[in-house]
Order: sequence, then structure tokens, then C-alpha cells
Amino acid sequence: MDIDLNADLGEGFGPWRMGQDEDLLEIVSSANIACGFHAGDPLIMQRTVQLARARGIDVGAHVGFPDRQGFGRRVMQVEVNELAAMVVYQLGALAGIARAAGCRMTHMSFHGALGNMAAADAALAQPLLEAVAAFDPKLVISSSSSQAIEAAAARLGLTVASTFLADRAYDDEGLLVPRKLPDSVIKHPAKVLTRVRQFLREGTVTTYGGGTLRMQARSILLHGDTPGAVELARTIRAEIEASGGAIVPISRQLL
Repeated sequence: MDIDLNADLGEGFGPWRMGQDEDLLEIVSSANIACGFHAGDPLIMQRTVQLARARGIDVGAHVGFPDRQGFGRRVMQVEVNELAAMVVYQLGALAGIARAAGCRMTHMSFHGALGNMAAADAALAQPLLEAVAAFDPKLVISSSSSQAIEAAAARLGLTVASTFLADRAYDDEGLLVPRKLPDSVIKHPAKVLTRVRQFLREGTVTTYGGGTLRMQARSILLHGDTPGAVELARTIRAEIEASGGAIVPISRQLL
């Protein structure tokens, strides 16, 4: 079984750093890099891309609301055409930095509140994915399970790589449980590892309500700002390899 191990990275700003990006880049096979809206800035983006390129790691744009103070996790009321332009703006920023660093942006993902909204709302997913397709139809959409995103991508001829968020709770429809609910973010490493083992062995995840949900994913995502993320990433990588799997980025899975 080939599985991508990816992380949200580059989420600092100026002199402020979040997470241990350098250490995670020794473990993961792809990186979702903040594009300056919810976090990140040109220098952090450049540095993260260069580190990823040096390690042969896939680079993707992590696109969110313009909400640094709320880390992109607050819902914002923005007209759809403006949101679509913001998506293109962020894709262009990271693609330019990647090109200057001598590598190609392979994928994109929606961050935080924007991602949750698009996943739950077909009327929003369609124009946002149209913006992605207009920018680069070869970009892979890295997304948690979402019928809205998957259907829009299919209509547009885009490839979706479903991602299992190891440290986030799912509802019975396969959508992420809102962070305001208790235990929506799974912080205990042993519990996260149990979920990963269940996914690898059974292809399922236990939902927030206690049900069992089939999970078809090519990638496992860890949040770089989760406490103990580096050690957890090491443990998950070891678990995948012990089960006979290989850590392979999405771009190489699709060859």
C-alpha cells in the first residue's frame, strides 16, 4: 500500500514560528504550505519550498481566508467571486516561489474554515474548484472526504486525493466535526495512532458519534501545530512501514 504522509507547514509570520517544520520535513512526503493569508509570508514560503525541494518532497498551496489573527479558522462572509480570486492569488504566490526555487507545485488544499465550508456546500465548492482548474487543471486537490468537492472536481476533470486527518474527528457524513465541539481535535498521541492503525488495517474510522465510516484515502495528514507533531509523525511513518506500506507522495502515486 502506497500512502502519502503530509503536513501543513510554513504557518508562521515574520519572526514568529509555528511548529517544527524542519523536523517534519525529514519525515513527510508532501507539504501544504501557507500562502500568506491565514499564515505565512514570502520569506517563510520561500524557505519552506527550498527545504522541501532539497528533500524531494511535494509542494502544495494551503489556501485559506485572509485571517491571520484567527489563523483562518473563523468563518468570513466573502462574496464567492472574491473568494475565487483569493484562491487564484494564493495559488499564484506559491507557484511563483516554487518555480523560482526550481520545483513545481503539485497540489493544493483548502485550509480551516474555508475548507470546511467548501466541503459541506456544493454551491461553494464548484466556483472555488473552477478557479483552481482555470489556474492549473493538473493540480491535485488534496481534501478531506467531501461529496461536494469530489463531485465538483469530477465535473471539471480535476483529480482529488482524499486525505485522512488523523487528529480530527469526523461526523457520520465524513465531514470534519467543528473545532468548537469537545474532542473534535484529538490531541492524545495514543488515540491518534489507534485511528491510524484502524485506517491502515480496516480502511475505516470511528466517527464522533461512535459509528464506523469507510475511509478511502491516499494520504494521511498531520497538523504541524499539533503538540508532539514530530514524534507522532515518526510513529505514524513507522506504523505504515511496519504494515508493509510505503511513503509515496500523491504525484508519484498517480504516475
